[in-house]
Amino acid sequence: MGFADGRHALITGGGTGIGAAAARALAAEGAKVSLLGRRHEPLDAIAAETGGRAIPCDVTDRSAQERAFAEARDAFGPFDFVILNAGIGDSRPFGRTSRDSWDAIIATNLTALFDGAQLALPDLQVTGKRLIIVASVAGLKGGAMAAPYVASKHGAVGLARSLALEFARTGLTVNAICPSFVDTPMVDESAERIARATGKSVDEARALLAKTNGNGRLITPEEVARSIVNLCHPDSGGVNGACVTVDGGTSA
Repeated sequence: MGFADGRHALITGGGTGIGAAAARALAAEGAKVSLLGRRHEPLDAIAAETGGRAIPCDVTDRSAQERAFAEARDAFGPFDFVILNAGIGDSRPFGRTSRDSWDAIIATNLTALFDGAQLALPDLQVTGKRLIIVASVAGLKGGAMAAPYVASKHGAVGLARSLALEFARTGLTVNAICPSFVDTPMVDESAERIARATGKSVDEARALLAKTNGNGRLITPEEVARSIVNLCHPDSGGVNGACVTVDGGTSA
């Protein structure tokens, strides 16, 4: 069917947005997909569409991740591709950012990556295996009004680069995907926050976010998923420790 025929891909945040698009793209290449996320309904829908397995899981709970990874292995065997994609965002002045907000963003966007990588690594230290961390262009530069998010994504990039070096001689590759604003539920939430703060409509807020991308439009989840699939391909074995930007030229 494709280069991933019969191989096992685990995707966190697999029910919507980038995770769902990656699940569809890898399933089209023949992969068996395990989908982790907090909400049953979208997970079930993508699992039904891709022939995958929906596994409800709060990635901020290491024990829950451990159980979910075990269930995925029981269903489809050892992991070949692990895409750590689950993430949350927020936007507000630093002086009004609460410690609870900081803790929640770091827990989801960074600590959960630490846990997921540790739990997946026993399967991945073989030539041809892939660990992909979905970070952000916010992990490559500073950003006002989003300090916890930006800090978490810098951490995600640093984690990917460090693991790439540490495990390079095992045959595993570890890379970060760094999109700019993508047409996902997270951007919808950002647009709603902007609309509440400014009095603009949600559509006007979405247009403002789109204009910050180099190409003047929102990136599609499918465009990000294509980069994920490319990194999973056998011909990408020499790409390790990279930060692949999918941003329409924002970071050029």
